[in-house]
Formats: sequence, structure tokens, C-alpha cells
Amino acid sequence: MLKYIKHHMTSIEGVEIYPLISLVIFVAFFIGLFIWVFTMKKKNVEEISDYPLND
Repeated sequence: MLKYIKHHMTSIEGVEIYPLISLVIFVAFFIGLFIWVFTMKKKNVEEISDYPLND
């Protein structure tokens, strides 16, 4: 089964770019999330951290 899939994928031109695009999107998302979290105002972080304790 795997040999069939591997052979089928190698017959498609330009298929090697898709894993690279997926990796770039994945890394960009988490870098963006990291930047967003570290630029949040402290007041907003304290408010969000209290959500589980509020009724």
C-alpha cells in the first residue's frame, strides 16, 4: 500500500513543495502566536487568567 502511494506521489510534478509550504505555515502561525502573547497588556492577561475562577 505504501509503495503505491509513494509511487503515485512521485508522478505528480511539483509535489515536493507542499511539505515545505506546510512547514512555513506551521512555523509562521506559532511565531505569530508567540509574538501576540508576549505583546499582550498585563491587564488583559490578568482578566483572562481569572476566567476559570469566576462564576
